[in-house]
This record gives sequence, structure tokens and C-alpha cells, in this order.
Amino acid sequence: MWAMVLKQRGGALEWTERPDRSPGPGEIRVRVAACGVCRTDLHVLDGELPNQVYPIVPGHEVVGRVEALGEGVAGFAIGQRVGVPWLGHTCGACPYCRTGQENLCDHPGFTGYTRDGGYATAVTADARFTFPLGEAGEDIALAPLLCAGLIGWRALSMAGEGDRLGLYGFGAAAHIIAQVAVWEGRRVFAFTRPDDTASQAFARSLGAVWAGGSDEAPPEPLDAAIIFAPAGDLAPVALAAVRKGGRVVCAGIHMSDIPAFPYALLWGERRLVSVANLTRQDGLEFLRLAPRIGIATHTTAYPLQDANRALADLRAGRFDGAAVLVP
Repeated sequence: MWAMVLKQRGGALEWTERPDRSPGPGEIRVRVAACGVCRTDLHVLDGELPNQVYPIVPGHEVVGRVEALGEGVAGFAIGQRVGVPWLGHTCGACPYCRTGQENLCDHPGFTGYTRDGGYATAVTADARFTFPLGEAGEDIALAPLLCAGLIGWRALSMAGEGDRLGLYGFGAAAHIIAQVAVWEGRRVFAFTRPDDTASQAFARSLGAVWAGGSDEAPPEPLDAAIIFAPAGDLAPVALAAVRKGGRVVCAGIHMSDIPAFPYALLWGERRLVSVANLTRQDGLEFLRLAPRIGIATHTTAYPLQDANRALADLRAGRFDGAAVLVP
């Protein structure tokens, strides 16, 4: 197999040949057909997450086909199309796992962060944390659903059922969740970089009723807001935009520091909460619903060997929607 390997913090990924790994007990090996490029991959690259290990193969939005089964694996067949997400393992024994909060597991494993991921021609995954995908849809189109879609879905659920939803940062996750929210009958207000008129037009094309810069106030108070951009200074901005009783959900795994803000922004029973990872139930619910919604992911494909260029383009905001690597 071949993989794009990160060998040190801040380094470039290196095209590296490795022997195919035989799946261990409870594992499957997946031949990768497509792997989405997520902003979390930039945090891995930059060493911004705790307990980072090197070398590591990034990538946690994996679509591929099962090519080998480890001992004890049931429910999967050779050739079956599957998805491998961010949450790659949980201990099953900590208080969180025992109470249905496996996304908060004390001893988790994460695809592309603590275990090798999908920037490769093959990946080995815990079968319990792998989703059957069926045959509908193209591999490239499905890949962003495995994290941008799943984390966005969890964030949307935590935002509540309010009609007026603000989305701060209109990238891969927001462009998926905007479609879900519109399908649910909500009104979407999209916030982008102040000068990013192209992304604002993109948001309107997906059904947003308003789109503007993050330095602008929405035309009416929001019921809830989701912050997808990793910018802590957006938290007080979003709190100022929601009504009394409104919710602000921080949806990234990493965010710059939130600046001090007056208590008046929080008063009125406004809530500021975070989303951590996902549960397998989140995945099952969203992937079952996605075909009914008819989500159209907007993707830019890159050859696997061009992963460094894809990451640089993501960092600079050079495309709408999501980037996807194709071996």
C-alpha cells in the first residue's frame, strides 16, 4: 500500500510505501476509494491536538470496500462498501461509554489522529466503528458525509428545533447542514469571512435566506447558531446574534481562545455549548436520512499524492464545499 505520512509536526506529508497490514481481531481492512479532507486534518498537521503521535497517516472521511476480515468480524463481506469515520475506537468501560456517551470516552481512538487514516490506498479499522454505505451515490460525493456531515448533524441536533439558524463559517460541514436545515423547513443565515462574496453566493444557492460577513448582524435575531470556523472570537459575536434562550454550538475539535465578553451576552438564558466527536448512533441516523434529503455535496477532487496541495487550498479557502483525495 501507499500512504501520505506525516512524520513531524508542521511537516509536509510524504508519499511512502508500506506493507499491507493484516487486520487484527475485530478489524477490517478497507481499500480506499475516496477520503475527504477535513479542517481537523490541518489541526493534526499543525500539532494543535493533544497527545499527537508520529508518524501518522491523516484522514477520517473514508469511503472504500472491505478487502480483508479479521478474526471474529461479523456483518461485513468482502467487497462491501463502507465508511470509516473520525471516532475509531472506544473503551466501552468508562462511565461515559456505560451511559451512552461514547463520544466522551476517556480512552478513545481516532482515525487519522491516534490511528492511521485514509490518506492511503488502504486503511485498517475497528469493524464496530465502520458504517455500511450501500451502493447509492458516488464515492467522492459520500466521503464528506463521514465527518463534515456527521459532526454537522450532531451540532444541528444540539442547536435545537428553532426556525432561524445561523451558520458561522461556510465550508464543508456548513454546506451539508444548510441543506439539511432547509429540508427541515428552517431558515438559514450564513456568515462567512467579511470579503468572501463567493461563499455568500454559494450559501444562497443552497437555500440560505441571508448571507453576509461574520462582522455583520443578521437582519433578525437567531434562534440558534453553529460555529464551524475555528475562531474563538466568533463566540461572543454569535451570542449577540441569538435571541434570549438561544443556543450557540461550537462544532470544531479545536478553536482559538474565546475572548472575554460581558455577561449581558450570556444573560437571558442563552447557552454556549460544544460538540465533541460523534456516537455511532449519530452516524446511523444521519447516513440513513441523507439519501432522503438528497444532499448534494460540492467536492473538489485531488489525486492522493496531491494531499499537501489540497490541505493548503483548504487552509486558504480556495474552494467551496469539500476537498476529496482519490487514490
